[in-house]
Amino acid sequence: MKTLRTTRGALILLGTAQLAIGAAAIFARFALTACGPLSASALRLAIASSPIVAIAFARGAYARYDRATERRLALASVALAAHFALWLTSLQFASVAVSTLLVCTTPVFAEAWTVIRTRTWRPLAAAGIITALAGVAIIVGVPSRTDTPLGIALAIGGAIAFAAYLLLVRASDARYTTLAVIARTYPLATVLLALAALAAHDRIPPLSAHLAWGGILAMALGSQLFGHSALNAAVRSLSATLVGVTTLLEPVIAAVAAALVFGERPAPFTAFGALVILTGIGLAIRDETRTAGYTGTMHDDTPTIGEQMNRGLYLDPAFTVDKPGLIDALEDEIDETAERAKNAPHPPQPDDAT
Repeated sequence: MKTLRTTRGALILLGTAQLAIGAAAIFARFALTACGPLSASALRLAIASSPIVAIAFARGAYARYDRATERRLALASVALAAHFALWLTSLQFASVAVSTLLVCTTPVFAEAWTVIRTRTWRPLAAAGIITALAGVAIIVGVPSRTDTPLGIALAIGGAIAFAAYLLLVRASDARYTTLAVIARTYPLATVLLALAALAAHDRIPPLSAHLAWGGILAMALGSQLFGHSALNAAVRSLSATLVGVTTLLEPVIAAVAAALVFGERPAPFTAFGALVILTGIGLAIRDETRTAGYTGTMHDDTPTIGEQMNRGLYLDPAFTVDKPGLIDALEDEIDETAERAKNAPHPPQPDDAT
């Protein structure tokens, strides 16, 4: 039974996690002061991947092999690399608020694909898709001086790329644990981004560029490892719907932080479009979590976002991949150790004295 103290602690953890994740775009801007977007993406993912890969080797997460799943995860890695490259590049051509907001539309594009594939038109999903796209149209139709058409296109491309990643992972073999999935997709995406950075002669920050390195480390350790691991811990005590809805705070936190740090203030039409998009994302998340609660799976028999959140597998629509991180991996290790000890054969006991 959940106690008031447990719930309060989970809420504090959830709020802290959203602050860390919402600040990712600010950290990215710092990184871009002396680093190219491809190099920053590769470095961020390389740092975040290191402990994940170490834990995966220790736990034998690479032991399972399924050819179809490995191919699917390889494609997912390409989508993940594209997501990071497009999103960080968009920050050079669009404001933090608009870039973060648009890349958060991933659930809308994932829902749209599900509707197209299953040919099932759920009213709440339809309302979310139409509302969010209307908000995007408002922002695109009235671009501001800081939000160029290229920046908007790159941010939307980042959202679509992450939707592709999400759908590919959701269709993977269920016997692959979350750790097994990210232990494959993180390193491969890192390699792809590094190769792209080399091919594009993207800037690598010198060791003296403390602000850039601070931004890279903050993205990897703060936003990615801490933020998403903390979300996974929080979802064990709070409802998937609550955690899903709080992801709407991420672009709000980014916008407020950008206004304070960089003096970026959205134009009135941009703010109105943002409100419309957030409403659409909220409807899409609500449809996913409601579908998970009532039907268990979607019409194509793949887990819904709400279902994944209840299992600690939800993929965040804006910043990184799976929520498990270190906390989930360590908790799974404890659970498996306890289960093995429970099922281990016990030595025969001597007969009682008569």
